[in-house]
Parts: sequence; structure tokens; C-alpha cells
Amino acid sequence: MKKLFFSVDAHGANFVWRKWLSAVNMYHADILILSGDLTGKVFVPIIKQNDGTWKYSYFGTTFTLKNEDEVKAAIDRLDNAAIYPFLATGAEVSELQKDEKKLQDLMNKLIWDRLDQWLKMLIKAVDTSKVMTIVMPGNDDFFIFDDLIKSYANRGVIYPLDEAIQFPYGIEMVSCAYVNPTPWNTDREADEGKLEKMLEMEIKHLKDPHWSIFNFHAPPYNTKLDIAPKLDKTLKPVVSFGDVETEHVGSKAVRKVEEKYQPLMGVHGHIHESFASDYIKKTPVVNPGSEYSEGILRAFIIEIEENGIKNFWKIEG
Repeated sequence: MKKLFFSVDAHGANFVWRKWLSAVNMYHADILILSGDLTGKVFVPIIKQNDGTWKYSYFGTTFTLKNEDEVKAAIDRLDNAAIYPFLATGAEVSELQKDEKKLQDLMNKLIWDRLDQWLKMLIKAVDTSKVMTIVMPGNDDFFIFDDLIKSYANRGVIYPLDEAIQFPYGIEMVSCAYVNPTPWNTDREADEGKLEKMLEMEIKHLKDPHWSIFNFHAPPYNTKLDIAPKLDKTLKPVVSFGDVETEHVGSKAVRKVEEKYQPLMGVHGHIHESFASDYIKKTPVVNPGSEYSEGILRAFIIEIEENGIKNFWKIEG
């Protein structure tokens, strides 16, 4: 029997990444999958003031930092909360606001540096010669960071897209980072027809789709895995009688191929609110969800054996 640890959607949160790495030894995982939406998108300047203090604003509150120790502590807090802080003067911030390319270059560097740091932490914390270690981007991750993940292949980190990954007992896994359209128009989205073709292309890598795991970032439509707040035209949650309305936002293409091929299991992410498991006919499907900004680890432990999936359960902490 082998134990698989599956987690998703860290979105740049240092605290969650460190918990992921600690959990490998805690749960004695043989296979580690850190999947989808590794990076974040919130950037906060810590601005130097004329009086020698520093200030930054977050969620409508302005904080004043009096010395280097307070600056360092603030950077740690923001790093752990999935934010990319950077030190700057007021003039530098003004220049970034006027120069979109310069701002994008800075964002890319901050994201690259953190992901690179994470991968260095990974190969120190995990013996990749003994633990199969898979790291995959998601729809929110810029394409340029795929090359960074691939650069760690010679140190045992597996980039799983566009091939079948071989697990014990002849089980294989195929992966897809794309999702069905979202209101945020992220980097890896496709309409359901195109997404279905992409999924079928991945499935062609498999010897036997039924004896496999589908690692698709988008969850299947109309399940417990794809329930999210319903949004209005301004992207604010719709509230009715004091409660937030919800709706199914997963992929019909993912559901279609899972119904068609009935793999051993479907492992998914993307919809943070849906920490759940369900079934597509006889195929179990799971989504660990995510509370990355709160520093909460969520994952599924999956046991595989010669007969397929022996057991699976969710963890949180």
C-alpha cells in the first residue's frame, strides 16, 4: 500500500507551503502532489517616509513601522498571508503606477523569487529519491513559471503536464491546469468544448483510463466540489435574506470525461470553498479546497494498492 498526499491552491502563502512540506513526514507520504495555483496576485509596497519610518496599507488599514525589526516582522506576516511585500520610496511607487511594464516585471520577479525559494525548501525538506514529488501550476499561475518548476527536474521535482505519470501498481495519472471560464479571465481558461478536447488529449497518454487518476484543476460540474458564492455583475456575492447565494461553477467537460472513462479517482482544486468529496458514478472525486490566507493546511490523504484506491480522507490544520 502507498500513501498519496494531495493539496492545492497555496496562492503564495508561505505558512501553507511550510505546512505542506511538514505534512509529508507527519503522514508518511510516498507520493506528494502540490497542485494548482501556487502563486498569489496581491502586492503591497512598504513605503519609506521622510521621518525614517515605513508605512503600508492593507485592507483599508494603514500601518506605521518604526524600525527595521518591525519592517521584518511585517514582511513575515505578509509573506505568510499570501502577499508579496516590497520596500520602496513614494517616488518609486508613483513610477510603478505610471509604467505598466515596470510594474509587471516587478510582480514577475517577486513571484519568481518566492516560488524558487519554495522549491529550494521542498528539495531540502523532502527526499525526492524516496517520495515521488509532483508540482503543478493552475489557472492563476503565469506561464513563465512552468519553466521554473521544470528546472528542478534534475533534483527530483516532477512537472506532470502533457504526459502520463507512472504510479505504483501500474496506476497512471494525467493532469490539466486549465479550467472553464471564470469572471477573472485568468491565464489558463478555455470554453467547455475546447477544454474537453484538451482533456481528451491528456487521456490519450494513458494505457488504461479506467486504471488511472485524473488530476484536473477544475472540479466536475454539479458536485459538492464546485459550489461557490454566486456573484453579481460587479463580482460581489449575491445576498438573499441575509445569506450568500451559491451556485455550481465547475467544469462540464471534466464531469463528462469522468463519467465516460470512470477513472479510479479524480483529484481537483480551484474552488476554495468546496472542501469536499463526492462521486461521479463509481469514481470518487475530491477537492481539498483552500484557506491559504488564514494559513490553514487542507489536503486529502489517498491510499492506493494493487486493487486500486483503498481509502481516502481529508485533513485540516
